[in-house]
Amino acid sequence: QIKNGYITIAGGHRIGITGTAVIKEDKVSFIKDISGLNYRLAGEVIGAADEVVPMILKGGGIKNTLIISPPGAGKTTMLRDLLRILSNRGYTVGISDERGEIAACYMGVPQLDVGERTDVLDCCPKDKGLSMLVRTMSPDIVAADEIGTETDIKALKEARLSGVTVICTAHGTCMDDVGKRLADTHIFDRYIFLEGNRCPGKIKEVFNSKGERMCL
Repeated sequence: QIKNGYITIAGGHRIGITGTAVIKEDKVSFIKDISGLNYRLAGEVIGAADEVVPMILKGGGIKNTLIISPPGAGKTTMLRDLLRILSNRGYTVGISDERGEIAACYMGVPQLDVGERTDVLDCCPKDKGLSMLVRTMSPDIVAADEIGTETDIKALKEARLSGVTVICTAHGTCMDDVGKRLADTHIFDRYIFLEGNRCPGKIKEVFNSKGERMCL
């Protein structure tokens, strides 16, 4: 965690770190001479995804879902609550939590409520974590935050081919943003856009796999 610029403490709270980066083989291996700390208090909003659940369960089964918004608009909060709801309804969930922002694990234990049937791989690269969860934990659903790289997409495709539902978030503001990277991959059945940081967690619009706007 330190080489990535933060540490997590009990309660899932995160402390950002600045100082002198120690570089080995063109990678940050440690941060020394700490000069600044930024405390980010972990929090959750129970019920944030209540409106989303009917949208992704419509027609039977769980729709492969992507939640999209600019930074600070509540997509991670909505993802966490959605996974909690589905997990508590009996679905087995696996979370590849690369930066610990979904479950906020401390010493391997989620500090935020992600459901009673949820397994978490903390601080593991998203693509590797998704693949590991599919191979080893027999999940109904796998999830990751802020996807977008080619390796992320490859891991999600492999999960789909294994019969696992995927629920993720990504940065963006409209279907044009998503279309450039993700809409042509045929991974997702639902694209849920949030309003923005002025109305965190508020759904703006929803599209199906064909890019057609759905009624809220």
